[in-house]
Amino acid sequence: MHEVNAPIELFREWFRDAEAGEVNDPNAMSIATTDADGLPDVRIVLLKGFDADGFVFYTNSRSQKGRELAGNMRAAGALHWKSLRRQVRFRGPVEHVTDAEADAYFASRARDSRIGAWASLQSQPLADRAELEAAVARESARFGDGEVPRPPHWLGYRVRPVYVEFWTEKPFRLHDRLIFTREKPEGEWDRKRFYP
Repeated sequence: MHEVNAPIELFREWFRDAEAGEVNDPNAMSIATTDADGLPDVRIVLLKGFDADGFVFYTNSRSQKGRELAGNMRAAGALHWKSLRRQVRFRGPVEHVTDAEADAYFASRARDSRIGAWASLQSQPLADRAELEAAVARESARFGDGEVPRPPHWLGYRVRPVYVEFWTEKPFRLHDRLIFTREKPEGEWDRKRFYP
């Protein structure tokens, strides 16, 4: 498999299988970043797009992951489809998606989710739930029945992989590991199998 986008095409096949067979959130993925001291941090986000350029998710740039990415634009991700006994891992440098991409995705979200993006001071201390609900009510009143634009701090991130691993569970823990690597996001992929 020497095609330029071999791992992305394989991911596309696996993702279709996950959409058909995984009960909840086939696009749920872990994203790992590091803080200023190099301490890793991981959380679940939703994969909102992928193509030859990489894997896309969206978040508040003022959140913990947003701040960590601002300091180190590199990340690792993993999707685990338990019912299919498969996982995909990837890592690489991160770039922002274009404003047009972020605007288009934000506009596709439910109105209440768009209001929530304005109301939530993501990753900041919250006195109680009533404080958040008051912020939502305030932002709802501010926008009324009008359009809810994307907040300037709500951004899309694209992980441009230099490593993609396809893992399949096999009996007796003799799992199959197919690894694609390249030196830079514009480079050619090298394909290898690793011991489990």
